[in-house]
Amino acid sequence: MQQLTLVLLDGRFAVCKLDPDDAIPVWALQGKFYSVTRSDTELSLICHQQNVPANITCEREWRCIKVDGIFDLSMSGVLESLVSLLSAARISVLAVSTFETDYVLVKEADLGRTRKTLANAGHKIIY
Repeated sequence: MQQLTLVLLDGRFAVCKLDPDDAIPVWALQGKFYSVTRSDTELSLICHQQNVPANITCEREWRCIKVDGIFDLSMSGVLESLVSLLSAARISVLAVSTFETDYVLVKEADLGRTRKTLANAGHKIIY
């Protein structure tokens, strides 16, 4: 298994659900990391939770871990290696992939177990 360097991003994140035809709200686009996905059934947002208005349907208290480095899109197994470890430890994961790398979100309550699980597998975690 490839040993990875992982970076815990600052702050806590929320995963929000809006109607599929809603405009992308400005509050969701604040901060160094956010993700916007539109489908035919929803507009899904991942953003810093302090920016989310109280009336928005969301799940809060997520932490975001970035896989450090740039990976070619043809490279396989990077995300799977992390998700399978965390799944085996019964830690729920939300994954986001970009052109360059992957991000794994875990609940704040699971962060300690996540760190231990990943470190025991030989991954380096930067806080």
